Amino acid sequence: MPAGGGESPGRKPRADAQRNRAHLLDVAKSAFAEKGSAASLDEIARRAGVGIGTLYRHFPTRDALIEAVYRNEVEQLGEAASRLAAECPPVEALRAWLLLFVEYLGTKRGMSEALDSLVGGASELRAASGEMVKRSVAMLAGRASGELRLDFDPLDLLRALAGVANMGSGPDWRRSAGRLVDVLIAGLRADEAG
Repeated sequence: MPAGGGESPGRKPRADAQRNRAHLLDVAKSAFAEKGSAASLDEIARRAGVGIGTLYRHFPTRDALIEAVYRNEVEQLGEAASRLAAECPPVEALRAWLLLFVEYLGTKRGMSEALDSLVGGASELRAASGEMVKRSVAMLAGRASGELRLDFDPLDLLRALAGVANMGSGPDWRRSAGRLVDVLIAGLRADEAG
C-alpha cells in the first residue's frame, strides 16, 4: 500500500475518486488547522460531503490522512516555486513564493500538533519538507542572482519567515506579513553602489 493513501499503485484512480481525494485533503487541511489532532475523521468526511467509507478507502488510517495532507502541502509549495520561477521576474517570483510559504507556516499551527501525533513521529516528513523548502529558496534566490546579495543563507531567510508566520492570525496579519517580506527582500537586494 502506498504511503499516505489507500489506492493501489498499478491502476490510475477514476476522475471522481481523484476529485474526492483532493477535496478530502483540502477539508482535512482546514480541520487539522482549526482543531489539530482533535479533528474528527467523521467530521472531515461529513464536511467533505462523502461517507466515512470513502475517506477510509483513500486514507486507511488517521496517520495516513495526516501524512497525505502534509505531503500535499509540501508538494504544492515545490510546484509553486517552479511555476513562479518560470512565469515571473526573479525578485517577484521570490517574493510571491515567500508569501506562500508564510501562509503555509501560518496554517500549520494546528497541523503541527496533528503531525506530532503520528505514530513514530514526523521527523522524516519534516526533514524532507525542509530540504524541499531550502531547495526552492535557493533556486528562486539563485535565479535572482545579480539582484540579490550572494552572502545570505536561505535557512536564515526561512527562520525569519517563521517569525513572520507566528505574528498571529488577526484580520491584518497578511498585510503585515507582506510588508515584512518586503523588508526582508529589501535587505537581500544587492548593493547597487558597489
